[in-house]
Amino acid sequence: MPILSAGKASSGPALPARQGQTPPPSRESGITLIEMLVVVTLVGLMVSVSFPAVSSGLDSLRLISAADAVASFLNAALNRAERRQEVMEVSILTAENKLVLRSSEAKFLRELSLPPGVVIETVLPEVPLAEDSPRRIFLYPGGAAPQISIELKNRRNARKRVQLDPMTGAPQIENLTPEK
Repeated sequence: MPILSAGKASSGPALPARQGQTPPPSRESGITLIEMLVVVTLVGLMVSVSFPAVSSGLDSLRLISAADAVASFLNAALNRAERRQEVMEVSILTAENKLVLRSSEAKFLRELSLPPGVVIETVLPEVPLAEDSPRRIFLYPGGAAPQISIELKNRRNARKRVQLDPMTGAPQIENLTPEK
């Protein structure tokens, strides 16, 4: 059995070595431009088919995140009123799509802006106010939480309601979009 230069035995007859010559290029190595265009087209079709589902999922995540943020914001306002024994004012600015929390101290101010694509649809119970005027709610230390609901809506008309339960004082999130 002949021995190759690397010290390994070969199973076939030894071929004479060509010195200074490179093997001719193989026509089957690599890919053609047509094959590359076909692959890019298929990937583009897969992305375009899956984009609406991904976009819908992102809108749903924004709505869920906004509802959780509003519930946490209201819970923090209730906790601050109890722990600091100060009156807290929650302003709901539907035109600006945000909530503002103020205390009787002049230096305390917190804001919560909702993400793009999520809007405050209504604040319940409805009170006759001017179109752009903010809805103000006062939270008193030792007092009962007011029964209030904030309805949020995204671009795909999915809706969630964040409401304060007057019995427990805890915010609750309710899905208003019917299941498909």
